[in-house]
Amino acid sequence: MCFRIIGAGNHRYAHIGDVIVAVIKEAVPNMPLERSEVIRAVIVRTCKELKCDNGMIIRYDDNAAIVIDQERNPKGTRVFGAIARELRQLNFTKIVSLAPEVL
Repeated sequence: MCFRIIGAGNHRYAHIGDVIVAVIKEAVPNMPLERSEVIRAVIVRTCKELKCDNGMIIRYDDNAAIVIDQERNPKGTRVFGAIARELRQLNFTKIVSLAPEVL
């Protein structure tokens, strides 16, 4: 659950590429992340449309974020699902290299 967007002032909604402060609502057992832990994450997919510079509109079926550390590197070693090409322009190159598909 997101409760703050980093560097966005008073924006109400986060978009692809925004870094957020969130809390983990449910976690898998035997994982380094625990329930009710406060983390930073970057938004990689949203149900809301994203209009690209070339006029193309991208919309995903779900909302997804990747947990990152203070240096903006992913904490995990695998990324599931497609991510947006705009993350490369925002210097999230490690996340882009881990992703199976970049749209």
